[in-house]
Amino acid sequence: MDAITTSGSTEVAHANTLRGEWARFGSFLKRPVLPERAPLPNLTSLAAVWRLLVLDLLIMSMLLAAGALASAAGVELPETALAGMELSPGLILAAVVFAPLGEELLFRSWLSGRPGHMLAFLALLGGGTATALAVAGRDQAYYLTAATITLLLTALALYLLRRRNALRWFARIFPIAFWLSALLFASAHLFNFSEENLLALAPLVLPQFAIGLVLGYARVNYGLWSSMLLHLLHNGAFISLVLLASSAA
Repeated sequence: MDAITTSGSTEVAHANTLRGEWARFGSFLKRPVLPERAPLPNLTSLAAVWRLLVLDLLIMSMLLAAGALASAAGVELPETALAGMELSPGLILAAVVFAPLGEELLFRSWLSGRPGHMLAFLALLGGGTATALAVAGRDQAYYLTAATITLLLTALALYLLRRRNALRWFARIFPIAFWLSALLFASAHLFNFSEENLLALAPLVLPQFAIGLVLGYARVNYGLWSSMLLHLLHNGAFISLVLLASSAA
């Protein structure tokens, strides 16, 4: 059942079954509504992450099967950036841990619409850019300064605005923001391919678009930690398949 908050926004009661969670996700896609805030981590939300992981793996299996059928029919699919690369421990760590954490901060940390999260995102974006420039210029002092200021501004924004709920104007445009975040997430993965015609590659990032929708749903309903955990598990499953395939070859 839906519960109406005092601000007029709609919140859907947490599902207790696999089927219920998937139905809740389907209803959310039909009418994305931004909750005032996600609950603190608990066993209920942790169980929801596992239900969403099953959904994610099911969707990925269907899309991988479609790709296999296309290849069997003679369609030549371009290789990804991982093709031919040796999966070293460092690369696996980057793909399974650092990439999911960074992508969740970039594409979904602000999706809550809360002022503290949005200002923290801007601080991380600006500080991350400054830090990257410092690293490129090999200016260690500037790198440390930029990183320190970024962390301080981020912590300050989160602390001072921790009690503020989602901005009303953001709640109104949330459906657009939700779909846009998934689209941007998928578009970023176009650069995993060497093919120059990005438009022709669009169907190949459907898996990223699909997982982007699942991650966005998890982020606003259960918290950023849940989308980070789900993203880590997703990438871990994918890398495990690659390792199994390479060992069997």
